[in-house]
Amino acid sequence: MPNDTSVFALLSFGDGGYGHEFAAAFVQTVTVAAGSFGVGALAGLAGGSAKLSPHALPRFLGGAYTTIVRALPELLCLLIAFYALAPAVEATLRALNIVSARFAFDPLAVAIGSLGLIQGAYLTDIFRSALVAVPTGQVEAAQAFGMTGTQTFRRVQLPLASRLALPGVSNVWLNATKDASYISVLGSFSDLLKASQLAAGATRHYLFFHLVTAGLFLSLSIGSMAVFGCIERRVNRGVIAAL
Repeated sequence: MPNDTSVFALLSFGDGGYGHEFAAAFVQTVTVAAGSFGVGALAGLAGGSAKLSPHALPRFLGGAYTTIVRALPELLCLLIAFYALAPAVEATLRALNIVSARFAFDPLAVAIGSLGLIQGAYLTDIFRSALVAVPTGQVEAAQAFGMTGTQTFRRVQLPLASRLALPGVSNVWLNATKDASYISVLGSFSDLLKASQLAAGATRHYLFFHLVTAGLFLSLSIGSMAVFGCIERRVNRGVIAAL
């Protein structure tokens, strides 16, 4: 711990400062949030498609997925996926001789995938609701023009549903940035919360470093809201003009 414990010294990038740690932790947090959000988007698309399927089994699986994940605490879901589900998949792959006997998933990838499955449960119903909310007349008009089912989905349903889903998607992204702090309980991941705990424990400046962490999360949220606000204004420009 440096003798000079001023604000500039504590956050400096030199010897005794924690600037490098917080910068790396911020990048780690954004990486985990972006990765889990991407996985969640894929899981949400799959889950939404399953819940809209005309077949009973996919609808049951999609409903069970969202019910279980949304009913349990997110931290509990993360611990189950990280410490139980991932090792079970590894053991199965090794038993089937698909991978080597020493194979193991990258812990960070497992953490991102686990958080992504949590985000996907919420995105599932957002995507499903957005697709259901597309006016039937738009779909019928596309079919009347001779579009195939794939063309109708790509050119009509998906663009309209994307606009309708955007507010909910932005909320899930904000949750993803906060949920990224859960990886601090999984081991040696250096996210913002872990960096704050280590720096505060070493310097006894608990309030200062927790406020720094809060400020970084707040900055990330404000920046994200600004980006999504620009996107939302752009996709709604025709609708706003019509109003």
